[in-house]
Amino acid sequence: MLQAKRNDTPGPKPCRLPGFLNLRTLFLAAGGGWIAYSRFVIDHNMPLPPALDAARATLFCEVTGMLSYYVDEQAKGKGRPLVLLHSINAAGCAYEMRPLFEHYRKTRPVYALELPGFGFSERSDRIYSPTLYQQAILDFMIEAVDEPADVVALSLGCEFAALAAQAHPKAFRSLTMISPSGFTPRRRQGSSQQAGSSGLSDLVYQLLTFPLWSQAFYDLLATRPSIKFFLARSFEGPVDSGLADYGYLTAHQPGARYAPLYFVSGKLFTPDVRETVYENLALPVLVLFDRDGYVKFDELAGVVERHANWRAVRIHPTWGLPHFERLEETVAALDKFWAAKR
Repeated sequence: MLQAKRNDTPGPKPCRLPGFLNLRTLFLAAGGGWIAYSRFVIDHNMPLPPALDAARATLFCEVTGMLSYYVDEQAKGKGRPLVLLHSINAAGCAYEMRPLFEHYRKTRPVYALELPGFGFSERSDRIYSPTLYQQAILDFMIEAVDEPADVVALSLGCEFAALAAQAHPKAFRSLTMISPSGFTPRRRQGSSQQAGSSGLSDLVYQLLTFPLWSQAFYDLLATRPSIKFFLARSFEGPVDSGLADYGYLTAHQPGARYAPLYFVSGKLFTPDVRETVYENLALPVLVLFDRDGYVKFDELAGVVERHANWRAVRIHPTWGLPHFERLEETVAALDKFWAAKR
């Protein structure tokens, strides 16, 4: 009788991934170490000097809270007011508009508003939205400036300025957009814009603001190397050291993370802003642009062609901050635009 042959061949050993486990352990340890470092070592209340060498004033508004702004009125009566609005990013600040403030302060009244969540304006833990920024700009222009002004805004700040101009056009004489968002086709948008346009911004925001790592995540964005890395994408030549240094200081203030995390998650972009806001503006509009590391201008030419009140001037070669690297060409374009609208 045949007997079944016993198979003494050892079976497969349990799969072990010591390399994977070590990598995961290392990752968790590094993450935990950075969270602890962020909480116990990083100074989130550094001394913050003024962004501009000018008088600073405050305005309290019911909806937007305390607003801080810089003002030089030594040329009051010589020309129309000029209002400067900085961009929104991890270290947004009025310093971004410093070259224009310094250039025009002797010839006309100049104001530089610090938007909610930035600079010396209120940085409380609240809902930051395009509507909040629209209201802040309107409150400031109506209460502090108190007459129609030429407004120059930067990057995402252009969307907020356009919203304000659409809601209350009498407060504006003209609007200049420097490297504005809102002209990038959806397929070419960056991650933050895609999150906003795809409806994922709420999920991304919940992930980024989880209490355990919210501050630590923001601190990664606000390191000196990180700030210089992101700024380098906006400069053709060397990064302006003063802007980088001030960005680091303003990003290390109480509440500094709240507004930027809304931005990173895509919640501060207005969906279809070109169609719903830009193309409905009736006031004179100038766009200064060239290349940009964060937005595209594919849809700009069509808007200029369709609307007689729009102008566009390319300041080359620049990467988003022409007033830092090509100030002479920038002010020449501004002066020509304003002179034509008198």
